[in-house]
Amino acid sequence: MVVERFDVLVVGAGPAGSTAAYRLAREGASVLLADKATFPRDKPCGGGLTMRAVRQLPFSVEPVVEDRTTRVRLGLDFTRRIERRMDEPLVLMTQRKRLDAYLVEQAVRAGAEFRDGVKVSDLALEEGGVQAQVDGSRVAATHALLADGANGVSARAIGLDDGRDYGVALEANVPFGVVSEAEYRGLLCLELANVPGGYGWVFPKGDHVNVGGWEREGPRLREHLARFCREYGIPESSLEDVRGHRLPLVHPRARFAKGRVALLGDAAGLVDPLSGDGIYEAFLSARLAIKAVLAGDLESYDRELRRAISSQLAAGWSAQVALDRFPRLTYAIVRTPFLWNAVVSLLGGDVPSPSSMRGLRRVSMRAVDAIARVSGNPGKAYRLRET
Repeated sequence: MVVERFDVLVVGAGPAGSTAAYRLAREGASVLLADKATFPRDKPCGGGLTMRAVRQLPFSVEPVVEDRTTRVRLGLDFTRRIERRMDEPLVLMTQRKRLDAYLVEQAVRAGAEFRDGVKVSDLALEEGGVQAQVDGSRVAATHALLADGANGVSARAIGLDDGRDYGVALEANVPFGVVSEAEYRGLLCLELANVPGGYGWVFPKGDHVNVGGWEREGPRLREHLARFCREYGIPESSLEDVRGHRLPLVHPRARFAKGRVALLGDAAGLVDPLSGDGIYEAFLSARLAIKAVLAGDLESYDRELRRAISSQLAAGWSAQVALDRFPRLTYAIVRTPFLWNAVVSLLGGDVPSPSSMRGLRRVSMRAVDAIARVSGNPGKAYRLRET
């Protein structure tokens, strides 16, 4: 059998895989980007791009932006509500069908070869690289970047499956007209402490809003979504495209690289434990992995990724625990200008991580961590450990 040879095989054409393929191709590498789905394809996701995520990209996403949120409405289990306004957008809204197709297009324009609707199997580490079966073709590559998502099997195939936990999200779309476009345009709605270990949301899109929620326990999520709709005056009968999906939560002892292979994005379990967002982590992991590949030291990716996200994961776990155990006290801290400004600076990308905070912003974040400690479950326990 003829073996096709590439510098890098990228498995999965979501945000992590496509941006990795783009960066590699721009550097002159021969890249095969493969995905089992036929593009364009939809993907369950709230579709929010924080500005810190956008800052990770080497190109604009303007062609697929459907709304820009400059207002945030923050509720506490439907009993209290505050609204904050920003001078600049905090989150850009898109749909994954459009975003992922656009990212693939950028990778192809940069020189990557894209094959969709193909199955990648028999992935094996070999001396000097990797081999895999891509439908009817045998492919060899010097490196492989595995970005096949929360339900991918590539991590297990190469022995990097860490037995991670999963959250569950349930979402639906509601057309404008059923809900007021004037009310929700430019508005990000977050309802805290209304579901165990998660929150509910309303995200505005081009001709509809996306509503949903996520938590660590899945069986009652449909019940929570129904309550959310009642409280927000949304007829449950108006929900369209109701669907659920898993959110992988990284294990403290997770490994992200092995030999000439690395895990990216959801395939590595890189989902924020508080927000459930993984697009920033996808873009970040792609950038760090490509830096390591080009340096010829993929093992360094593991170390750099831990350094980049460890304090963020710890802060996220602390905030989640604090909201679960002491929601009113935590909400009171969240609504202070100090913590709110800390959140805005993080999501806006003005500071790289919670550990970089200074002054009253740092003090306010430590207050949330202290609440989690009182519960006996501090976020520090979830810091990524050296392997």
